[in-house]
Amino acid sequence: MKVAGFDAPGGPEVLRLADAPVPVPGPGEVLVRVAFAGVNRPDVIQRQGFYPPPPGASPIPGLEIAGAVVALGEGVEPALLGQQVCALVSGGGYAEYCLAVADHCLPVPADLPLDQAAALPETLFTVWHNVFERGWAKEGETILVHGGTSGIGSMAIMLGKLFGLTVIVTCGGADKCAQALKIGADHAIDYKAQDFVTEVARITDGQGVHLVLDMVAGDYVMRNLKCLADDGRHVTIAVQGGVRAELNMAEVMRRRLCLTGSTLRPRSNQFKALLAQEIARMAWPLVESGQLRPVMDRAFPLAEASAAHARMEAGSHIGKIVLAVG
Repeated sequence: MKVAGFDAPGGPEVLRLADAPVPVPGPGEVLVRVAFAGVNRPDVIQRQGFYPPPPGASPIPGLEIAGAVVALGEGVEPALLGQQVCALVSGGGYAEYCLAVADHCLPVPADLPLDQAAALPETLFTVWHNVFERGWAKEGETILVHGGTSGIGSMAIMLGKLFGLTVIVTCGGADKCAQALKIGADHAIDYKAQDFVTEVARITDGQGVHLVLDMVAGDYVMRNLKCLADDGRHVTIAVQGGVRAELNMAEVMRRRLCLTGSTLRPRSNQFKALLAQEIARMAWPLVESGQLRPVMDRAFPLAEASAAHARMEAGSHIGKIVLAVG
């Protein structure tokens, strides 16, 4: 099979097509003939050499796929054979065939194009877990989301609105703010032209937000805490602004703030299966009804994975980038 991988870390240009053996599904696994694979920020960080795959995972990038199940491992329900699924995977998505844990697969509705199906698992699993499970978001609350037009940001907007949240986002530029409002955000702050702490205070009449979904970390953390209402929750899912933050812990204590965060890829198969079950029950009906659809940016052929990474790094994309594989 053809795969898009790299021999040594580097810029987007290190990604190239290569041949690799088709993997064989083990117990509890399925083999998917990949139609589309999602491109995500962790893929870029892996290619740069800073996010190695967990033990046992494929070294080939790619954390989400959509396609047809063509082979089953031991113990897998026979009805899955031939089904179109999308799946969260620990690696190997940039390939013509990819292994997935059967319990990490979700059925693709008949009216959902496979490019959109491939754009769902990583962002949906990430946002659901961090906003609703770790962040305890509930109807009527207000959330601040950084990177409002990214794949994660756009999913957070849509899921937030579907579950009764008021969504404030930050974006880099007036055009991206307009796009975020079009996606469904209640308020969009241009962080290049406005101080988001001041704007959040204005929008919330000084009350602050109940939850911050943070992809920046670094010096954003203390500013984020200033945006939080008392008893607010701060959830970090990426560290694009740096891994270190200086905090006033007395302020955390006085205002009873909760700081948490997570990474999804290294979590156990059992955890991801339980998360998939909850998503299938709570969020997937919204996909099946057509109420939840990913915001799509561009599709690149597998052979142009380097161009897809370059576009993501340039930061000009709105929504999800995918690779057309099969």
